[in-house]
Amino acid sequence: MSNKEREELSQKLHYGLALAERRMLEEKALRNEDVIQGTPDGKIKAVPARRLLRKMYKDNPEKN
Repeated sequence: MSNKEREELSQKLHYGLALAERRMLEEKALRNEDVIQGTPDGKIKAVPARRLLRKMYKDNPEKN
């Protein structure tokens, strides 16, 4: 596998993961569910999916 092929595969994987994450957040937001996140200091917190969607996609509102 050449470097170009690896880069293309990496880009496709990143796109697919971002799309899956967004869809998961949208589904959880529709059901008013929380998402569990780990903090840098090792703690665990529950965050409303709607809040994460607004925070993550406020600058780029169009769908991927």
